[in-house]
Amino acid sequence: MISHKSTPEKLASTGSGGFLLVLSLAGFVAAAWMLFQGIYTAETGGPGELVPIYIGGAVVVILTSILILSGLYSLQQNEGAAISLFGNYKGTDKKPGLRWVVPWYTRKKISLRVRNMTSQTLKVNDKKGNPIEIAAVIVWRVVDTAQALFDVDNYETFVNIQVETSLREITSHFAYDHGDADEPTLRADGVKVGEMLQAKLQERVSIAGLAVDESRLSHLAYAPEIASSMLRRQQAEAILEARAKIVHGAVSMVESALQQLSERRIVELDDERKAAMVSNLLVVLCADREAQPIVNAGSLY
Repeated sequence: MISHKSTPEKLASTGSGGFLLVLSLAGFVAAAWMLFQGIYTAETGGPGELVPIYIGGAVVVILTSILILSGLYSLQQNEGAAISLFGNYKGTDKKPGLRWVVPWYTRKKISLRVRNMTSQTLKVNDKKGNPIEIAAVIVWRVVDTAQALFDVDNYETFVNIQVETSLREITSHFAYDHGDADEPTLRADGVKVGEMLQAKLQERVSIAGLAVDESRLSHLAYAPEIASSMLRRQQAEAILEARAKIVHGAVSMVESALQQLSERRIVELDDERKAAMVSNLLVVLCADREAQPIVNAGSLY
């Protein structure tokens, strides 16, 4: 197996370009003066040996000024420039402002600002094999310009591919909902899933000199072919939970009613009548429809 050779970032030897810009502009002014002096000397019949000196000096100054100007470049805040010579990396300049380097050095700018991207909506299977749709928002930035530019072919494309790969891998370890015991799920534990996705993604993109600052799920849903079935299941579970709560409350109310009747000696009921009363009260309290009362004006028995 061939090991990957990393390209660590280092500081480039560059200088401030403000003084050199002024110097090159002054050179153009001096060259114009020398050209004027040469032409004036030739027209007025002055010393002939001064004419080529003026003209030659002007040409040299112009070429030197152009050479100085060609080495100037500017950097904004949170921006870097990788300096290389014939493909050999020499360092990175991150100082903002007008900068200068020897003109035959190549400068390649790269943004160091924080970026965010939204992954494509992927159709994957969760831990239980259910097809789901999932997408994530990733916040990332370049921290090592040398690795980003020279260790991968295209670091932006590299990030996109690694986000998709990591998202598929993380999703396969979680159920959409209703995990086993206290197992986290994609729907209920989105923050934890995002943290795991961030850690996995950071492990994958560190080779490109990138840092992942945040990762969150932006879309999560069942695939269309099973969405209706899963919706009916969720509705059934909600109905069962509601019924269980209603029955629990009804039993508590019946128990309280029987206890109060007994303590206040309002009526004495044998076991058979208690069972009938409990049955009637539970029917009234747990029924879906409003009960229709029947008034008994006769004796209890």
